[in-house]
Amino acid sequence: MDLQSERLRIIPCTKDLVANVADRYKIGPHIPLYLAQLQEDPSQLGWGVWFVIEKETNQLIGDIGFKGKPDMEGTVEVGYGFIPSAQKKGYATEAVHEIIQWAFTSEEVQKVIAECYHDNFPSIRVLEKLNMKNVEIEENLLKWELRKSC
Repeated sequence: MDLQSERLRIIPCTKDLVANVADRYKIGPHIPLYLAQLQEDPSQLGWGVWFVIEKETNQLIGDIGFKGKPDMEGTVEVGYGFIPSAQKKGYATEAVHEIIQWAFTSEEVQKVIAECYHDNFPSIRVLEKLNMKNVEIEENLLKWELRKSC
């Protein structure tokens, strides 16, 4: 189920993979939560965390993913984070594009949403490059969406 882009390998997070990278990548609190969900429901694979690896160096540079399976309206929410040395190089746009395209291969997915703070200009730029539309502002959060094209 690995995804490939020009510069990146994107691999679904598993317990074994986390054990192999824990000494060289900061594991955020969302990862153990996802692994617990995955253990209870193996069909969550792909609908949670994915690791992003730079092909040239084989370095783990970030994690991206969805906040669960598609809901009843066919919506999934995407999120991402990258190590500082991998920022401002287009990796987030490249990686998130790949998992969005993967999600849209599912008949269950009709829309991908995201949110970011109104002053998070790098994330805003990523979402704009992905052709996501800013559809709502709620307090300090911008809400974005991208609909599957038929």
